[in-house]
Amino acid sequence: MYGKCKEMDLARRVFDQMQKRDIAVWNALINGYVSNRLFREALDLFEELKANALDPDEPTLVTILSACGHLGALDVGKKIHIYAEERNLLFNVTLGTALVDMYSKCGCIIEAKEVFSKMSDHDVMTWTSMIGGLAVHGHANDALNLFIQMLNIGLKPDGITFVGVLCACSHAGFVDQGLHYFDSMRSNYKISPTIEHYGCIIDLLGRAGQIQDAYDMISSMEIQPNAIVWRALLSACRLHSNVKIAESSVENLFKLQSDNCGDYVLLSNIYASKGRWDDVKNIRKKMEERGIKKKPGLSLIETNSRPRMH
Repeated sequence: MYGKCKEMDLARRVFDQMQKRDIAVWNALINGYVSNRLFREALDLFEELKANALDPDEPTLVTILSACGHLGALDVGKKIHIYAEERNLLFNVTLGTALVDMYSKCGCIIEAKEVFSKMSDHDVMTWTSMIGGLAVHGHANDALNLFIQMLNIGLKPDGITFVGVLCACSHAGFVDQGLHYFDSMRSNYKISPTIEHYGCIIDLLGRAGQIQDAYDMISSMEIQPNAIVWRALLSACRLHSNVKIAESSVENLFKLQSDNCGDYVLLSNIYASKGRWDDVKNIRKKMEERGIKKKPGLSLIETNSRPRMH
């Protein structure tokens, strides 16, 4: 209850006060941490669980694999994979899907494909995880071929599946194919586009240099465009040096009260590419007036099975 209400300190307090705790209790707290995106805390609790000589069950492993994927904690994920194999748990659909998702998010596409191919059964989530992993890491043709295989065996894709498909089209520059799948999603599967779908299409058109078409798409959206959509268009304007639509994108970002330093930097770079140095100075001045500073870059590395930010 406390986990679902986002009160993890209170959830932990109750947990610590319990004299007896079975695996279901540990799973409840681990799941609470993961649901509230406290992934490091989830991994720490998993280590406590093992230190208490308790054997994690399938729900434990599935939840921890989700935390590993979000953190890039590949070493922990691999150990869970070995543990699952030793107990013949690997070919379970739920656990297998969690492994595919974890390996994909950690950039280990070969390992993800191996798990996928060894699974005796796949549900929509399994196919979706594999398609999305291939798409994000630049294997667009493989992702789209897998999508066709999924359709051929009679499985019905969901909205998340189409996010992966549209992402694949965007990375490969398949504009016509991407627009076809976008229309098919609505006409053939009755799936209403979400902000993620629109974001993929804007990115697809923008990468292909169809800036005006991307802008028109945003203007005709059935839902209110958010900062992510306008930022995708702004990035495309930077790539193709389109000052006019870049300025319009930034104006809309300001209306959304976006104080992301990257928006200012992108517009400044576009002005600089056109030699408009007075405009560059004005952008820098606005950043100073609003107290906006460019944040330093961060890298995540894993040392001694612990993900660390630098």
